[in-house]
Amino acid sequence: MTPTRQVRPDASSRATLDKAADENFPVAPFFLPRAWRDDLMAVYGYARLVDDIGDGDLAPGGADARHLGVAPERAEDRLVLLDAFEADLLRVFDGTPRHPLLRALQPTVRSRALTPEPFLGLIEANRQDQVVRRYETYDDLVAYCELSANPVGRLVLGITGTATHERIRRSDAVCTALQIVEHLQDVAEDLGRDRIYLPAEDMKRFHVTEDDLARPTANASVRALIAFEAARARDLLDDGIPLVGSVHGRLRLLLTGFTAGGRAALDAVAAAGGGFDVLAGSPRPTKPSLMREAGSILLRARREG
Repeated sequence: MTPTRQVRPDASSRATLDKAADENFPVAPFFLPRAWRDDLMAVYGYARLVDDIGDGDLAPGGADARHLGVAPERAEDRLVLLDAFEADLLRVFDGTPRHPLLRALQPTVRSRALTPEPFLGLIEANRQDQVVRRYETYDDLVAYCELSANPVGRLVLGITGTATHERIRRSDAVCTALQIVEHLQDVAEDLGRDRIYLPAEDMKRFHVTEDDLARPTANASVRALIAFEAARARDLLDDGIPLVGSVHGRLRLLLTGFTAGGRAALDAVAAAGGGFDVLAGSPRPTKPSLMREAGSILLRARREG
């Protein structure tokens, strides 16, 4: 039985959770059992907060730093905040955490017997973001995704009690793809943070410079590069689709939503600015596109199942 949740989120925690509505995929849709929805939102709150710390996107007012016991004069130091966040995470497993989102996570960790490793991976990814701002090869980027994205899929399988070696492999493919898709949507935004998640070897291959990425619209070389990376992400999503067919019921619908969200986002990237112009704005999937992709994935899962 899942313990009753009695932690009331404060204003900054509610603002973090509200960001679920902006994701490419439904985080905890209504059709899931209430216990799953609670657990998925608890994990989402954790993952969103650690990303917000790493990106410097915490709610104004300093509440998160105060919860973590970080002095005001150090509240702008992201590495200090990440260290404090990790210490509070470990209290989830042995003690009483300070931050409301981590206190809300504790019942999930205990009832689902989750381990620290995937949570620690997300923190390490954000530490890496503070010191690594360029990736030389695609393999380097995939290694980063193993920390920044794949743990989330593994946590979903843990919450639903469906983890197997093959499902984890397929889930990793989907999660890596979703992370790459997000990078493609946010090229301009990431550059504003002095980060580039397009492999340097691919930029050289397509004759794309950092100055090209800073322009208001994409030239032909940038569009070709984005199309190339989008094709890689689509291949990963295709590799992950059998995961959907390996489960049943409402979990199948949930995993369909994740995968369809990635495919619909890739459709938006392909359509942007007449074709792969992601510099003019962050292309986002439409609901009709998401529904079409979901129908296609479910049909394939039934056919292959």
